[in-house]
Amino acid sequence: MTDAARSAGRVLEVFRAFLLLGLTSFGGPIAHLGYFRAEFVTRRAWLSEQDYADLVALCQFLPGPASSQAGFALGLMRAGPWGAAAGWTAFTLPSALLLVLFALGAAAFDGPLSQGLIHGLKVVAVAIVAHAVWGMARNLCPDRRRAGIALAAVITVVLVGGPLGQVAAILVGVAAGLLLCRAHTEPERRAMYFPVSSRAGWLAGFGFAGLLVGLPLLVWLIPSATLAVMDAFYRAGALVFGGGHVVLPLLEAEVVQSGWVGADDFLAGYGAAQAVPGPLFTFSAYLGTVMTPLGLPLAGAALALVMIFLPGLLLLVAVLPFWNRFRRWDSAQALMRGANAAVVGILGAALYQPVWTSAILGPREFALALTGFLLLSVWKLPAWAVVILLAGGGVLISL
Repeated sequence: MTDAARSAGRVLEVFRAFLLLGLTSFGGPIAHLGYFRAEFVTRRAWLSEQDYADLVALCQFLPGPASSQAGFALGLMRAGPWGAAAGWTAFTLPSALLLVLFALGAAAFDGPLSQGLIHGLKVVAVAIVAHAVWGMARNLCPDRRRAGIALAAVITVVLVGGPLGQVAAILVGVAAGLLLCRAHTEPERRAMYFPVSSRAGWLAGFGFAGLLVGLPLLVWLIPSATLAVMDAFYRAGALVFGGGHVVLPLLEAEVVQSGWVGADDFLAGYGAAQAVPGPLFTFSAYLGTVMTPLGLPLAGAALALVMIFLPGLLLLVAVLPFWNRFRRWDSAQALMRGANAAVVGILGAALYQPVWTSAILGPREFALALTGFLLLSVWKLPAWAVVILLAGGGVLISL
């Protein structure tokens, strides 16, 4: 077998493996990392347990969708750049297509039955976000210092508001982490290898920073709906620390407060995103389909989907060649602890506004949301099952 045929075979192998995971991986990013371990460490033996732990540590350290970054890196390690692209595409497309179909169908919903279903999905969002805040607070704010950083983030978001408030809260967390969280640094882990050159890393890093700074300037210089959408979704994807649910307040600030998407449509789509497998970031495909600036649903879905994933993947490639050296710094782990505590506060603020205020209109909605929270946290039901139950509950309380 030639080298070209062997390479193509590996790319196809990566695509098939991740397509199956994209169709069956329910439960959010932490569950996805468990699926990846079972598939690629235990079953296929693509890498060792220690190497996989190192990879997960890297992806959780960086902003962006950790499970998608891990999948991208696994494809890269197995089959090079084409393998990385195949892994990301196969894992992402199933849920993206399902949410696009939901968005196209939701536009035709009318009548009390369908409106009850939409309202049930909004209540689902309350249960899902409350569960995420609870779990993240226990893991990322286990002491008084990090709990204080989370509280400072809530206050910052409330006082500043909008996308600027999200950025300011993360910066507050980073600064506080450097000052207060150095005592929590982790022991050094063994070196790991990725097939990425230093030059490619620098180019990806410059690309990440150039788009983050350049897109807002282009929107200011050349008013364009396409550029505005690119900027909004890229910026949201670039600022997600601590888990996929953190993208909710970032996207709400970008697309709801700008008037591109109605608050009800936004929360209904977020609820539907809990019922599909794959990464939560594919919620962007739903938003791209229903939002108003472009007027082209499928083009909007594709553009939003690519732009929200792009910063996390660029930053991953940028860090890979230098990761072993960077993670030896005490300051690196300290600032990330502060940033992670801040995102707990950001998500907590979003739990109240817009999630709670838009969905909980009375005691029946409160009881339904509390039921969903307990099903997730106590009975440990998968998210997709809770979505189905609460969506049906929304129909019942609307009759």
